[in-house]
Amino acid sequence: MLKLAYAALGLGEQGEVQGKIKKIIRDSNGEITGEKRQAIGAELSDQLWYIAMVADELGLSFGDLAVANLRKLQSRKERGTLKGSGDVR
Repeated sequence: MLKLAYAALGLGEQGEVQGKIKKIIRDSNGEITGEKRQAIGAELSDQLWYIAMVADELGLSFGDLAVANLRKLQSRKERGTLKGSGDVR
């Protein structure tokens, strides 16, 4: 349980990605330099690690989750329900 909690709490680091993007908008008029792109990429890779660890702790395959998400989005696109809200559309 502690491993799951640790990994799940790490997902809160998504705020670091948001903060970096916010500062690009605020301080750089939306211009993304190579250095800023790399910094965001580093934070995104942290997020992938935490997501993979949560999945592993729950006995889920990270790859299967990714494929399921792509299928879900493709289905929504085909049915014209990409826009809107709610998990079941």
